[in-house]
Amino acid sequence: MRIHYVGIDIALKTVTVAWQVPESPTVTVIEIPQNKIGYEDLLKKLKQLAHPEQIHLVMEATSTYWMDIAYVLYETGFQVSVVNPSQVKYFAKMRLQYAKTDAIDAVLLMQYAQLQQPAYWTPPPEICEQLRQYLTYRQQLIEMQTQVRNQLHALKQNPKANPEILLRMTQRLEALSFEIKQLAKDIDNLLHADHDWATAVECLMSIPGISTISTAWLLVATHCFERCDTPEQAVAFAGLAPHPQQSGSSKNSYRSIGGGGHQPLRNTLYMASAPASRFNPILKAYYDKLLARGKPKKVARCAVARKLIHMAWACVTKQRLFNPDFQQQPHVA
Repeated sequence: MRIHYVGIDIALKTVTVAWQVPESPTVTVIEIPQNKIGYEDLLKKLKQLAHPEQIHLVMEATSTYWMDIAYVLYETGFQVSVVNPSQVKYFAKMRLQYAKTDAIDAVLLMQYAQLQQPAYWTPPPEICEQLRQYLTYRQQLIEMQTQVRNQLHALKQNPKANPEILLRMTQRLEALSFEIKQLAKDIDNLLHADHDWATAVECLMSIPGISTISTAWLLVATHCFERCDTPEQAVAFAGLAPHPQQSGSSKNSYRSIGGGGHQPLRNTLYMASAPASRFNPILKAYYDKLLARGKPKKVARCAVARKLIHMAWACVTKQRLFNPDFQQQPHVA
């Protein structure tokens, strides 16, 4: 069965689509509006090209602009892939392509699909999008809280600070703190409701060190670990895998993490490593052992965070509660 690969570059108001008939040098590029009428026009053209099962469409996960068209195409029976923009960016660099227009990007996505053949996208359950919105809003509030706290601290150092401004900033900070706490309660209620990921929530919450927020980020970022076939992939996805920095005869090599991966998940796991290194019996022993070997506390906490995501992956994928004695546990009903 011949597969027709289609690249879709998505903007706020328009969608640029590129495809190439197999064994033909001609590339077709069209632009449609980002609305229902445009989608219907695109579906009509694609069905004239081939049967939906013979068409593989690839788009980038750009903000939330891609979601409407991805769902329309998926529900119509087309094979859809939603890829990380960084992957396409490095693919363009590999091809020494630096020009950037909507048409060029659509053709690039088509070529990426032809060579890489990325995995098909399946819409996550509704709980995923609900949690994602809660977490995103909470993250925004935390950033605002940090900004206001820093501004308030700076203003307090001013001997002529306006008392009225100080009062308003203090009240603003208190309001943000209250709303952040309320969001944590809302997320907890949502996690413990009846949904497709209820078993995974139970497994994750059984791990000492994994909080409500940690559970939510693990589920949303990894799509309940559907994006990670192995615990090593989960570690790399979070950006917690150490990588050597050495070239040629240089002896000043070191291993570092960061510079990639899912930053909110990585930050959450690093924060979770503190209670985990105190209350998780397995990770406490591991953490103490690293410190005894002279490892800095930050290095030891990163190592604990890696172990933590290993535990999370195992508990969710095997549907088992945390067991510090590694004894055989029954599957969670």
